[in-house]
Amino acid sequence: MGTELILEYLWVLIVLIGLEGLLAADNALVLAIMVRHLPEKQRKRALFYGLAGAFVLRFGSLFVISFLVELWWIQALGAIYLLGIAIKNLYDRFKKKEPDADDVNLEKAPLKEASPKEFWLTVLKVEFADLAFAVDSILAAVALAVALPPTGLGEIGSLDAGQFAVIFAGGMIGIIIMRFAANIFVGLLAKRPGLEVAAFLIVGWVGVKLAVLTLAHKDVALIPEAFPHSTGWKLTFYIVLVLIAVIGWFSSKNQNVDEKPLG
Repeated sequence: MGTELILEYLWVLIVLIGLEGLLAADNALVLAIMVRHLPEKQRKRALFYGLAGAFVLRFGSLFVISFLVELWWIQALGAIYLLGIAIKNLYDRFKKKEPDADDVNLEKAPLKEASPKEFWLTVLKVEFADLAFAVDSILAAVALAVALPPTGLGEIGSLDAGQFAVIFAGGMIGIIIMRFAANIFVGLLAKRPGLEVAAFLIVGWVGVKLAVLTLAHKDVALIPEAFPHSTGWKLTFYIVLVLIAVIGWFSSKNQNVDEKPLG
């Protein structure tokens, strides 16, 4: 491989890491919401198992990407699930005007350890979310990498070995970013309970994103296939996401919580 080719691959890898970082931000908040009900030790384990599963899913997705592209219902189920938990939790939060006595200082109460069944169900939910996110992430990465010139180092699956390596490296780094970002979001939700409303709004907005991808799938075709990848939609998605986060931040009160970082 010549120097020019190496530099071209490195540049695409840097762009991919940035792209994965953007995708990881909203994905990480979803994971933080999913594990928030667990005590610290179980939460840490759930995220660890989720990270391990995400590595396997992303790696496997690279070999079966042509098959995954056809499974529009994976993202459809992901959209339904995220919209469902967002609507349910927002409804539960606002249906009562006055908090019950048991709800007072609930955020400061110690979390009860989950049963093995509940813990592994949470891990399963995290893995399902990872799968839904993986399709979007891998497709975005493949779209960038396939434009790279072949390296002549052989092929892995249907991809040039160099292209495969760039996509894999970018995806794995994105997962690590998502894992640590999830820890940060868990801490923020503990310190600023008022952010929970904004968090669930963002979860629902990510659900809308997956719904748009589903509706644009060639086998559904209710909206143009190119729409989810258009600059206008991407700008709209991230502008709304940032607005929800900013409004939620300034409308929530800081609360001192003696909670150790998850590391």
